[in-house]
Amino acid sequence: MSQIFRTSLCALAITTCMSLTASGDEKPRVVVSIPPIHSLVAGVLEGVGEPTLLVSGGASPHSYSLRPSQARALNAAHLVVRVSEQMENFLERPIENLAGKAKVITLSEVEGMTLYEPREGGLWEEHDHEDEPAHGDEKHHEHGKDTEKHEEHAHEASDPHLWLDPQNAKRIVNVVSMTLQKTYPEHAKAFRANAEMLASRLNSLDRDLQAATQPLRGKPYIVFHDAYRYFDERYNLSPAGAITISPDRPTGARRLSEIHKRIKSQGVTCVFTEPQFQPKLVQTLISGTGAQAGTLDPVGADLPLGPDLYFKMMRKLATSMSACLKNPS
Repeated sequence: MSQIFRTSLCALAITTCMSLTASGDEKPRVVVSIPPIHSLVAGVLEGVGEPTLLVSGGASPHSYSLRPSQARALNAAHLVVRVSEQMENFLERPIENLAGKAKVITLSEVEGMTLYEPREGGLWEEHDHEDEPAHGDEKHHEHGKDTEKHEEHAHEASDPHLWLDPQNAKRIVNVVSMTLQKTYPEHAKAFRANAEMLASRLNSLDRDLQAATQPLRGKPYIVFHDAYRYFDERYNLSPAGAITISPDRPTGARRLSEIHKRIKSQGVTCVFTEPQFQPKLVQTLISGTGAQAGTLDPVGADLPLGPDLYFKMMRKLATSMSACLKNPS
């Protein structure tokens, strides 16, 4: 055996052993965009590793800038989980440049996910179902005459707040678990067990929320921005409108006037703000109407990160709605 051959063989053996060690001992490198999705992914990873969160609860994913440490985490990631290209548009170029070798799960594109298009305007009619929920690729075939228009709109602007339906949360858990099992087969058993446990918890959560929100049906309310359609539709609630189209944009005087009139004309009992926004605008809107102010948090901004955040956030939504809608002034 030649010296060159022996040297090459030894080098190959060392490289193989190092590779096997890295594969067997390395913790999953997973990056997630926002807290509620981070919570569900953390639940699947529990006991094996922890995901890295990019956007904290108080920040907006629409105008976020990555820190250097987060760019490094993306560069090293094996899996990146985001809601949609439109919601986390700050990730588009970093994913192309930094996470080229990572598997990217875009939840709005997951097969079977219930999706809605954003509601138009700031005032909605009760039980306004002009867009039926769509499931995966089927959604492009459910809109009759306006298929082409809806197809374009669905690709570009599906309502991104899909996690606010616990059935969608189950689909998120499933796709993340299946992807992790393929990426880290040595931990597949743990990922399956965690996903099964989460599915059971989500079913129980869904039942509890159905019971908690049942007394709220038919009671109109105004939200700060249109972030709650998946929750509204799942539990058959009666939102009457939103103060702003986007929380990143100021609300015009005309829209505020329309919302104020809607509060009076429809007997709206609650107007909800969100934790990261000043409640002064809401107080101005409800002045002289008899409506109360409340707070809803669609991302768990004030909750500790971890597998329980999602469940606490959803229960808190129902509790906050009940506290305001069941006790009008």
